[in-house]
Amino acid sequence: MQGNSFGIDLGTSNIKIYSLAEDSVKIEKNMIAIENKQNIFAYGDSAYEMYEKAPANIQISYPLSNGVIADIHNMERLIRLFLTDLSKGALKPADYFIAVPTDITEVEKRAFYDLIRDANLKARRIMVVEKAVADGLGMDIDVKNSQGVLVVDVGYNTTEVSILSLGGIVLSRLIKTGGLKFDEAIRQAVRKEYNLLIGQKTAEGIKKSLSSLEKEKKGAVVYGRDIVVGLPVEREVPTELVNECLKEHFNSIIDSIRLILERTPPELGADIFRHGVYLTGGASQVCHFSEMVAQATGLKVNLAPNPVESVVLGLARILKEDQYKTVAYAIEGMGK
Repeated sequence: MQGNSFGIDLGTSNIKIYSLAEDSVKIEKNMIAIENKQNIFAYGDSAYEMYEKAPANIQISYPLSNGVIADIHNMERLIRLFLTDLSKGALKPADYFIAVPTDITEVEKRAFYDLIRDANLKARRIMVVEKAVADGLGMDIDVKNSQGVLVVDVGYNTTEVSILSLGGIVLSRLIKTGGLKFDEAIRQAVRKEYNLLIGQKTAEGIKKSLSSLEKEKKGAVVYGRDIVVGLPVEREVPTELVNECLKEHFNSIIDSIRLILERTPPELGADIFRHGVYLTGGASQVCHFSEMVAQATGLKVNLAPNPVESVVLGLARILKEDQYKTVAYAIEGMGK
């Protein structure tokens, strides 16, 4: 293939880019730090390191919100920086395959296409792939056959519940519940129970370590500011408190899964009963979530081997395997 091809999964929390020339995946935080409202101070993982610690003249933000592009200017700058890094400083003409959520408006979908076109990336072709289809391919599911597949992708800001069949999406629902809501629930529970203010990173750390803490029968040791005396303190938060505060958000995702299942045609429903639910996305790994899904739906739960990377691994298969090229489509303009 001339030049190169890239598969891009723009997540709210992480950006994942697959390079066909290198046959490698780059994962970085989808964050940018802007100094004095104009200069790029840091980006990616190094911007995340500064998050919640930066002075007032450095603004650190996520250019994506709820699965769609909220800050197109900074997103263009970020994607150009990441791709320049991957291309070792010299961008060459390339094909771009970008994953987009299904249940968003045409204008929001178009913004993903415009992002690549307007970021001066020397794009030869810009192709769009439905995120849930890429998810399926990334989990080694043959999405082109006639069997129904239920994929639940729990991301940072959103959860996408989709039914796949014959290389397309039969039903899809995007809800604004994900890892960020889990973190917020932990912060609120700790504040209410201990009068303790903790940062978002601390809450995320508790969420990720929950499973290992339960195995060791330990609580989570956190550092924060005591609201009453205003001083930094250390506290141990029991895992039971964390599990309890997450249940409400787990249940809202489960309600969406049940809603989609109620609307699923009977023949596809029979396939889903045989194969079960496929869970993916970074926040799907939270302790007890998969058990609650299995209990509420009565279905077998299949956990993705690489939940954070399943979309970008699916894009890699589309770039490498000709039989899956047809699941990608052009919006207009720079298509096939």
